[in-house]
Amino acid sequence: MKTNTKILTSEFEYLECPTLAEALNCLSKYNGKAKILAGGTDLLIKMKSGLLQCQYLIFVKKIEALNYLISDKKTLRIGPMINLRSIEKNEQVKAYYSALFEAVRSMAATSVKNMATIGGNLCNGSPAADTAPPLLVYGATLKLSSMRGDRIVPVEEFFLGPSQTVLESDELLTEICLPDLGDQVGSSFLKLGRVSADIAKINVAVCLNRNGKTVGNCRIAFGSVAPTPIRIPEAEEILKGQEMSDELIVKAAKAAAGLIKPITDKRSTNSYRQQVSKVILEEGIRSAWQRAGGEL
Repeated sequence: MKTNTKILTSEFEYLECPTLAEALNCLSKYNGKAKILAGGTDLLIKMKSGLLQCQYLIFVKKIEALNYLISDKKTLRIGPMINLRSIEKNEQVKAYYSALFEAVRSMAATSVKNMATIGGNLCNGSPAADTAPPLLVYGATLKLSSMRGDRIVPVEEFFLGPSQTVLESDELLTEICLPDLGDQVGSSFLKLGRVSADIAKINVAVCLNRNGKTVGNCRIAFGSVAPTPIRIPEAEEILKGQEMSDELIVKAAKAAAGLIKPITDKRSTNSYRQQVSKVILEEGIRSAWQRAGGEL
């Protein structure tokens, strides 16, 4: 029997919280029985398909305290309820956090980006989440809040598995913080999908600092190649402290391709993902290096 994706398949109580305090109170009160609704571009699809049920649905997108994008010199603080289109249009994101800008630009149609939030993209826990690899290579941190208090979690520790994160049932993501990346820095994001703006078959982000002709700090992260978005430290170490060259790029990309463990699913095969990972990582490293002011 086909699922009617135009209706919600189970009853629930809808709660609209205008303040953060009220939202946290509701999460505490209905601990384990409630789900958070922001843009709804992922959550409502799951509910209509019968893949997810809840007794209470807490709408938080109108909470002003969670909807912001604040720059302090080169650091960036992002409220989780800000929509993806607002991030895409931000000049500091475009100029300094290129990988995040490119990731958001690659996601969905403009109408969807006007609804979808960065918090939802992360908390959905998808291995293919496009905002995750850029935040991984930037060393971003996440603030998780509850009535019990706040805790800061590196984005690298946030994902546990498909649709699984470290968020407790009474917690809410309340801030994403991107640090100052330093001088002579460049970053890039690339993705392959079945069609434009589709969910990624594979995506990759690179961020590196340049010290003259050599690579300083370097981070590489993939999505859709493991149960969670992941970094590839072995490939990073190949680049760090070395003089940049085409040969070095090929060496690092080949090593990364041998380390990932993608699966075959309805979007792609594991062998395809493994083969193209080398190609898109090579392109990503070159782009990041050139944005850092380097030449090849």
